[in-house]
Amino acid sequence: MTAPLQTTVSSNDKKEKYELLLSQIKALIERETNRTASLANVAAALKSSFDFFWVGFYLTENNDTLVLGPFQGEPACTRIAFGKGVCGTAWAKGKTIIVNDVDKFEGHIACSSLSRSEIVVPLIRNGQTAGVLDIDSEYLSHFDPTDAFYLEAIGKLLTQYCF
Repeated sequence: MTAPLQTTVSSNDKKEKYELLLSQIKALIERETNRTASLANVAAALKSSFDFFWVGFYLTENNDTLVLGPFQGEPACTRIAFGKGVCGTAWAKGKTIIVNDVDKFEGHIACSSLSRSEIVVPLIRNGQTAGVLDIDSEYLSHFDPTDAFYLEAIGKLLTQYCF
């Protein structure tokens, strides 16, 4: 049995929090062979470190659908079509999307009315999107380029060790 690491980071500096969290996430996943276990721990680490409203993964199924994977937060939509909503759009474009106000994103899929802003990072390995990391906040304009940079770095760790 692998003992869990302490993943709550006490710093108030976002960059410093992400830097510490990156090394903790690597330690959590580098020796684990079960993808579900690793994704669940990463979702929990992100949620507990930043107190995001919702953190989770959608995994690609049949090259046309994202299916809900491990997450932390309220119940969520279980399936998202390619190109639909923020998650499907990030998948279709193959790039991170930051939405400052989800109510202004055409085609936003509202899994919770409490979600106000969102960031979605596609998890790409060998040119194929294996899934997306989806994070929601109950605050408008919560995410910025710092979040994108570090969440993409976490995404690279995930694709290296989990996909």
